[in-house]
Amino acid sequence: MMRNNRNRRQKKKTFRLNNTRVRAGLAVLAVLTAMMAVRSCVSAGRRNLNVDASEPAIDVQLLDVNAYSRPGINTDTITGVVIHYTANPGSTAQENRDYFNSLQYTQETEASSNFVIGLDGEIIQCVPTWEVAYASNERNMDTVSIECCHPDDSGAFTDETYRSLVQLTAWLCEKFGLTQDDVIRHYDVTGKNCPRYFVEHEDKWIEFKENVGRAMERSAEEAE
Repeated sequence: MMRNNRNRRQKKKTFRLNNTRVRAGLAVLAVLTAMMAVRSCVSAGRRNLNVDASEPAIDVQLLDVNAYSRPGINTDTITGVVIHYTANPGSTAQENRDYFNSLQYTQETEASSNFVIGLDGEIIQCVPTWEVAYASNERNMDTVSIECCHPDDSGAFTDETYRSLVQLTAWLCEKFGLTQDDVIRHYDVTGKNCPRYFVEHEDKWIEFKENVGRAMERSAEEAE
């Protein structure tokens, strides 16, 4: 009799243990499923952006002409668009624009960009497209540069930043008679890990350029 009671208690203990393991396993599965769903939605959204190559909303806040961020030198013929990331997680477009403008006083380095895109997709123009910006080293004279803000160290852009980047890049390509193949990374000029996410995820870089091409195609279809 005592042995039977002991066996019953052991079976109940084993059942409770197995039941706990099942619940834990289901919880983990639910989390993984949710994460996959989110990733799938983001990926699908970025493959099927309803964006064309029309001129986006641009907040023009040109830097003061100075030797450290806006030298006032005219470019040569524009032959490319260069994509960058700020390497300053969480910073805003306004903060980066103001930093460029402050270099005339601090004189700590030479740096700037034609455009900066913020975390919410806002676009600030810092340097005219016909003037040199200090962004892309030996390609400063024949390219337009775009700096992109990012929320964390991965360098991945928010959906809002990404969307604005596709439209701005496509518009610049149309403006200067370029194609998606003329869009490059800072990495392609100097080997620098910039923009980090597009350097470390080559497939996402290819996808981005395809989105730029599709935006240009959409504008061409709308014009017919």
